[in-house]
Amino acid sequence: MVKDHKETIRVRAISVGFAVLALGVFKPFGLDTWKWEAGVHLLVIWLLGFGVCFLTEVVLRYIARMPRSYEQGVEYIIRRNLWFQLINTPLVSLMICLYRHFVLSDCMPNNQLSWSNFFETLAIIALISFAIGLYWRFKFRSHYLAIELEETRQLNEQLKAMQADPSPALGGNVPTDSAASSSNQASPSLEGIRETITLTGTTSERVTLNTANLLFAETIGNYVKVCHLRNGQVHTDMLRATSKQMEEELHDYPMIVRCHRAFLVNLAQVEQIVAKQGSMQLVIKHSHDSIPVSRSNVSHIKNISADAFPE
Repeated sequence: MVKDHKETIRVRAISVGFAVLALGVFKPFGLDTWKWEAGVHLLVIWLLGFGVCFLTEVVLRYIARMPRSYEQGVEYIIRRNLWFQLINTPLVSLMICLYRHFVLSDCMPNNQLSWSNFFETLAIIALISFAIGLYWRFKFRSHYLAIELEETRQLNEQLKAMQADPSPALGGNVPTDSAASSSNQASPSLEGIRETITLTGTTSERVTLNTANLLFAETIGNYVKVCHLRNGQVHTDMLRATSKQMEEELHDYPMIVRCHRAFLVNLAQVEQIVAKQGSMQLVIKHSHDSIPVSRSNVSHIKNISADAFPE
């Protein structure tokens, strides 16, 4: 925790330093008329900017409930940094506008507080913030990659644990089609988890399968491609249906989840989770298809694994 605080202080101090250096080079707001006094004004702006950064940290931590943490994954870090810039940039711009109004306006009349001055300052600070954000993204790229790889390793371990778990709710030790009916008769509590279901479309097409043997369902235009196992072989059937309709029909099977707007996937049939430069893919058993996981659904996949096997 102390190390994280020191890292935060270091990053914020350097970031504000870069911003002040850019202001010192281009000298906006009439700073070029102050000669050596401009250095004093830039130092004060650095101190104020450093303070605003910690005000933004307080807003994120206690109001937005987004504490700084490397343990919540790369996606969380990137999203938090984006929110930091979105909150911090207007606050820093307002702080500089107030400084221009109360201090710099004595020498430069155009520094009075106004909407035009605020938007001018906001544009300058936004450009500087964007450049600083690119710098830190490049700087921490290898660090983020290491976090991403470790995160993927943990997800794969949790996935294997879920698949090996005997609980039917987690999809473990699922019987084949030939053994499904006898197993359900012996264990009535498994009803609705291992039973054979019939998926229907808006026309007469129907697909009957055991939910455990579903690999994935892909939406293609007005149709849904259902990929599943039948007698140990991979089969695909096309239904004229919507993705939402398929999701509702498969709602009772916890391991079948949405990973993308076009895909529903059975986590019990996922061979491996693969991370590639900020994106995630699910490699399916038997068919070896790589199913993309959209950014909005990454946290959902992680939450399912974490809820099933919390550390």
